[in-house]
Amino acid sequence: MLFVALAWLLAVNLLTLVRFSSDKRRAIAGARRIREAELLWLAALGGTPGAFAARRLFRHKTRKQPFSARLTLIAAIQIGAALGWLVLGS
Repeated sequence: MLFVALAWLLAVNLLTLVRFSSDKRRAIAGARRIREAELLWLAALGGTPGAFAARRLFRHKTRKQPFSARLTLIAAIQIGAALGWLVLGS
């Protein structure tokens, strides 16, 4: 079970990085963009570390509101859930 969870997290974070990179390239080219909802769903599915890494690496969506607030909220909920799981699971 742990292997599956780690594989999922690796895959969703890599996909999140790729999608943020693609959106940045599309923004530069003036092409059709990737919906913010898709980027936020990827974060909600476990790709939050990838989303924050991509924002820093590509300097993309760093000041965009309400996107930044929503991504931060997703991260806070995930951290709270992880802490709760650790405390209650012990």
